[in-house]
Amino acid sequence: MLSNEDALASVVSVNVDRLHNFSKSPALSIRLLEGLGVEGDAHCGETVQHRSRVARDPTQPNLRQVHLLHAEVFEELTSLGYSISPGDLGENITTRGIQLLDLPTGSILHIGLEVRIRLTGLRNPCWQLDHFRQGLVSAVLSRDADGVLIRKAGVMAVVVQGGLVQPDDTVTVSLPPGPHHRLERV
Repeated sequence: MLSNEDALASVVSVNVDRLHNFSKSPALSIRLLEGLGVEGDAHCGETVQHRSRVARDPTQPNLRQVHLLHAEVFEELTSLGYSISPGDLGENITTRGIQLLDLPTGSILHIGLEVRIRLTGLRNPCWQLDHFRQGLVSAVLSRDADGVLIRKAGVMAVVVQGGLVQPDDTVTVSLPPGPHHRLERV
């Protein structure tokens, strides 16, 4: 787990898709809207926008406004024979230099000069990964020494303070007050 001091990282890529496609296209910048998500993205909204969740209960709050993925996972997947690029796995923001999966629930990411997002949980790898590349679900799942399932498909967040995000923006982390709770699937 991180210390209480902020950790430094950066944005590698920003990605958006107006439709409910699996992958998102890289962009020069994206605008995050407070309480909604990425402007112009299919998952932007106050309530759930993911089709399976809308089918269950369209009034649920949208805890999956922004999807982030650490670029280091691409290197791990490359070693397993997969060629994955930023946006391919549907993330809005690709980062480098921070272990997103190790952050506790409620961590605030400060991106660039003005954006703040709050981590709500882990992305649960779903069948769409295997539809994109056969065997990818298994590749982004593993177990730790205690047998606990590790989901490596990224983290989800809500927008606390909106603004513009672009590649090379710095990312700092503020941990929530303790006790800390590990991210769970959301």
